[in-house]
Amino acid sequence: MITKITGRLVRLQDDRAILELDAFEYEVLIPEFTRRQLQQELNRAVSLHTIQYLEGNPMQGRMVPRLVGFLTEVEREFFELFCSVDGVGAKKALRAMIRPVREVAAAIEESDTRSLAALPGVGPATADRIIAKLRRKVPKFALMAVRNEAGAAGVEPDVISETFEVLLTLGHSESDARRLLDKALEAKKKYKDVQALLEAIYQHSQKT
Repeated sequence: MITKITGRLVRLQDDRAILELDAFEYEVLIPEFTRRQLQQELNRAVSLHTIQYLEGNPMQGRMVPRLVGFLTEVEREFFELFCSVDGVGAKKALRAMIRPVREVAAAIEESDTRSLAALPGVGPATADRIIAKLRRKVPKFALMAVRNEAGAAGVEPDVISETFEVLLTLGHSESDARRLLDKALEAKKKYKDVQALLEAIYQHSQKT
């Protein structure tokens, strides 16, 4: 099983990335939100966390191995969970994932059928199944995605987790706590500790 691949991004198509590694080129299927993240990385070395599956009809004896890639392990894990819903599968999940993981996870957690049904190929019935199966399993993905983005901005992941816990003890819901964290982190500033991040959150809240 190939779980990670690193190579030079030589081509980027609508639903796939072509990575050059030594004498080989690898085709990796990607969802739309990953494609957008890779647009500025052409001709650069990139690493994709991958899952592998077989596509085709086993009764006809024609099975094609496919790789699906993501920039983080969190995104890969969420995709596998999303695929576990009856009637979804890898091909439908690839088409549906046009929004970042934290947004899709938040919609599931908040039972936002309308937002989920608007994803390509999903529809109301599938959205209901997704919520029924995953609602209690997705909160960590929304927070983990926020932590990953914060780490890229120079904020320690532990600061994010501890601030999140403080917001919960102050009476905020999980979705509201993540929204407040998102707003504060949009400024791309570095916060050395929980107190600094909390002050930024409440300063921003007073302005809005």
